Amino acid sequence: MESVQSWISEHKLISIGTVWAAAIGASMTHSRARTPLKPSLRLIHARMHAQAVTLAVLSGAAAYHYYEKRAEENTMAEIAK
Repeated sequence: MESVQSWISEHKLISIGTVWAAAIGASMTHSRARTPLKPSLRLIHARMHAQAVTLAVLSGAAAYHYYEKRAEENTMAEIAK
C-alpha cells in the first residue's frame, strides 16, 4: 500500500488525469445504458461528472498533503526536543 501511495505522490498529474479519464469513460458507459441521449449531450454530461470527480480528488489530495506536512512538522518538533 505504501508503494502505491509513494507512486501517486510522485506522479500526481498522471494520477489525476487517469481518474478524470476513468470518470469520463464510466459516465459515458452509464449514460449510454440508461438514457437515450445524443452523443454530444452524453459527452457534455460525462465531462461535468468527470470535473466533479476531479475536484473531489484534488480536494482529497490537498487535505492529505496538509495532514502529511503537519505530521512531518510534529515529528520534527519532537525530535528537536
